[in-house]
Amino acid sequence: MTVPAPPFDRLDPHELAQALGLVEEIEQYLAGLPAPAPALPPAPAPGPYGSVRQPWNHGEPLPRRSPLDRLTRRPARPVEVTVAGHLRLTSRYLAEAGWTQGALWDARGRVCLLGAQTAVLAHGYGTAYTVRRARAQVMEVLHATGRPVPSPDVWNDRPGRRQAEVHALLERARARAHFLGI
Repeated sequence: MTVPAPPFDRLDPHELAQALGLVEEIEQYLAGLPAPAPALPPAPAPGPYGSVRQPWNHGEPLPRRSPLDRLTRRPARPVEVTVAGHLRLTSRYLAEAGWTQGALWDARGRVCLLGAQTAVLAHGYGTAYTVRRARAQVMEVLHATGRPVPSPDVWNDRPGRRQAEVHALLERARARAHFLGI
């Protein structure tokens, strides 16, 4: 013979908790908890490419001077990057520093396409050979898309050019270099 379930729908939950002593037990438990931790500082504002702004070289190792570099007072060896990696870093540097036309850089620190490539190289990522190969990929994309110009710099400095177009060009060149395995 089965026992029917008690009619919980007719019981007042507050009276039941009082009768079972649950309210006092819960109050004692809460009183024994440590004080809440202080509030964390506000999170950084979201950037244009993600929820947290990252430096342009995020994810890449920093150039480090070896003991021999320090003894001979020479700069650190450059961090090896692929052509595709150089083009990605160039776009990220351009996004962080800002874009300009007609000069490698201006007084506010903004750079053109060549200025961004030069800055990535100067920060120790890749070699001059990597930069030349990356510029060749940019030229290949320009010619393949029906925009024959003598150099990427001429294309960069055309009136009416926008920064978004420069980033799109760098992304297409990066994808091409990645596809080629360079």
